[in-house]
Amino acid sequence: MAKKKNTIRIYSWNVNGIRAAAKKGFVEWFKKSRGDIVCIQETKAQPEQIPAEIEKLKNFTSYWFSAERKGYSSVGLLSKIQPLEIKNGFGNPKFDCEGRVIFAEYEKFLLVNTYFPNGGRGPERVKYKLDFYDELFFLLQKNYSGKKGIIVTGDFNTAHNEIDLARPKENENNTGFLKEEREWIDNIINLGYVDIFRKFNENPGMYTYWDMVTRARTRNVGWRIDYFMVSEDLVPKVKAADIHTKVMGSDHCPISIDLEN
Repeated sequence: MAKKKNTIRIYSWNVNGIRAAAKKGFVEWFKKSRGDIVCIQETKAQPEQIPAEIEKLKNFTSYWFSAERKGYSSVGLLSKIQPLEIKNGFGNPKFDCEGRVIFAEYEKFLLVNTYFPNGGRGPERVKYKLDFYDELFFLLQKNYSGKKGIIVTGDFNTAHNEIDLARPKENENNTGFLKEEREWIDNIINLGYVDIFRKFNENPGMYTYWDMVTRARTRNVGWRIDYFMVSEDLVPKVKAADIHTKVMGSDHCPISIDLEN
């Protein structure tokens, strides 16, 4: 999609391993994307393991926050615009050891790049995931709400409504579509955030993740679990919100917004 004049294009993409993505055309996509800020989740890399061709992208500065465990989780941010401040993590070792969030404060907005935990290893991980939601949004309400616009983006690991996954009935008892997980998305919206993609597109069949093992992408049996949650004050400034389903290289595809500068 053509980028509108005087807008900032922000991407979010769970790349399922930055080193693997680099071998699957990430840099080529990046150079064509016209992105001004690119948020990356699940890099599965320490800062020194980031491929040189990504570190050296012209006109961009990179920021990385890695899990203590190698080859796990981790997030990154590539920005053409110089942030006022970058902060990694919450300052809480319980969560920061997994390298899941970068706060990037810009002049007119706060951008939060987040890789929410997956609840797939049992009830204790679902609780950890919901505790992570609590920690993040408590911090945002306490420190930023009402002071400047907030954008929370990344892999939320939860489909909100039935329209957001291909097989809702079959997944009612599976993490990613559990009642308590979906209710947390409701809570986020009740705090004053807008799932901005749905402001532009209410169509079914719009997904951001497909299981690789079952080759679900070829049949579009997917989940929409990657979001831009935008504080209500910023909503009028968002001029486009897209899911880039044709971009390959991961089990997720990129999503983007164009924000009036």
